[in-house]
Amino acid sequence: MAQAKIGIIGGSGLYRMDALKDVQEVQVETPFGSPSDALIVGTLEGTPVAFLARHGRNHHLLPSELPFRANIYAMKSLGVEYLISASAVGSLKAEVKPLDMVVPDQFIDRTKGRISTFFGDGIVAHIAFGDPICPHLASVLGDAVATLNLPEVSLHRGGTYVCMEGPAFSTKAESNLYRSWGADIIGMTNLPEAKLAREAEIAYATLALVTDYDCWHPDHDSVTVEMIISNLHRNAANAQQIIQETVRRLSQNPPASEAHSALKYAILTPLDKVLPATKEKLGLLLKKYL
Repeated sequence: MAQAKIGIIGGSGLYRMDALKDVQEVQVETPFGSPSDALIVGTLEGTPVAFLARHGRNHHLLPSELPFRANIYAMKSLGVEYLISASAVGSLKAEVKPLDMVVPDQFIDRTKGRISTFFGDGIVAHIAFGDPICPHLASVLGDAVATLNLPEVSLHRGGTYVCMEGPAFSTKAESNLYRSWGADIIGMTNLPEAKLAREAEIAYATLALVTDYDCWHPDHDSVTVEMIISNLHRNAANAQQIIQETVRRLSQNPPASEAHSALKYAILTPLDKVLPATKEKLGLLLKKYL
């Protein structure tokens, strides 16, 4: 199977990477079912990368329907060590404008009932998650944005991403609650990815692409669906350039990440006591500790 150390998950509006060369589709079956779509493996700047459309290339999966475990497990099975997640978000702060880019460093979980762990079925692990984003990968991503100096785009390094359930957007009361918490942006997908990537010992960072002000903003009623779709497309074009520059930087100087040894002290169950079927299912994650 094709291998790549760098993975890219594309969110709303980003269903492919136009600059990918030597492309092949890879169908990956996992113990957690099928990923959102075939993984596209190719080269960017001469570097092997794996790309996955989070909602499927035809955007047919709701946030609540996403096979998060299969998506991250599939990336791990291709050898991914660094995962860049591009995601459309709404802004909760006036200074974070539509078309801006945010590289958040914190999350607040407002999802309901999503499975965000590979563990269970006779094996217990508790990962450290105080800093849910790999700071070194986030730094590379932020530097790529800053270097490109894209028109209309302001970069915000750090910030808190509220991950809500959806698919409906927030009420004004909810939006103002999140603002009172000091949160910066709101989306529907990245927190389960970040948790699972940490369990899979993959360094993870989010490139959040602001499409609109959430409904708290006094000008919200003048925001049309057409405007948001236009911003989605403009953000996707900018994201392709940013990801390409990030991949170039990563290939030249891949940073060390604490995520790469996240399970070292996290597994509480003696591995010789784990059920054989569970051990086999999680073999990809456990093999270096067996």
